[in-house]
Amino acid sequence: MTALLRVSGLSVRFGGNTVLAGVSLAAEPGEIIGLIGPNGAGKTTFINAVTGAVPSRGEVAFAGRRISGLPPHRIARLGLARGYQIVQPFPEMSVLDNTAAGALFAGAAASLPEAREAARAVLARVGLATEASRPAGSLTLAQRKRLEVAKGLASRPKMLLLDEVNAGLNASEIEHALDLIRGIAQDGVAILLVEHLMRVVAGLCHRVAVLHHGVLIAEGTPNAVLADPAVVEAYLGKRYAERALS
Repeated sequence: MTALLRVSGLSVRFGGNTVLAGVSLAAEPGEIIGLIGPNGAGKTTFINAVTGAVPSRGEVAFAGRRISGLPPHRIARLGLARGYQIVQPFPEMSVLDNTAAGALFAGAAASLPEAREAARAVLARVGLATEASRPAGSLTLAQRKRLEVAKGLASRPKMLLLDEVNAGLNASEIEHALDLIRGIAQDGVAILLVEHLMRVVAGLCHRVAVLHHGVLIAEGTPNAVLADPAVVEAYLGKRYAERALS
């Protein structure tokens, strides 16, 4: 299968600091890839670079075309959507209109009524239909996380890049999020998931990539990567790796 996303030799420097050093990664439609590594490894910077939010070197191709150097709004309109670790909806706007913004500005909706219609369908899918008229700022953390996914889905993406979508959630909320992610992938949408919960990585992802000091140190199936000595030493620790694989 032809890769939907292909990242080759991606490098990012901030001043004298190298944050990413020649990272290469590909994703196929419907694939769930976990991106893991210690704090400061470059995971969020990878998402920022792929989506055009920070300048980078190397090449990023998506859906058969080179997108390196394009601004974020053009990349989003090609079907590459992202969610943020710290969710920041427009707090005074309704949940419906927060979601409709994705449909209007990146999802090819021709009008606000059309965008709102698309948003209602997305909100029903993520379990927020009954909250549509509420101000987004009144949602719980778990609901704001779902709204973040809804905003991405409203843009009709081919791929979603999700940054710690499970952070701060309880066990029940995490299970709801994982069911949602699995369903999105089953529709053919590729997903890159930045994640710190190893049980999520082991149980959800088809493939895992590991960053350490901006370098890709391992890539493969969850079982292979979580047992890799380099990953255990750099990130997991032996006892933690054993628990994740048990």
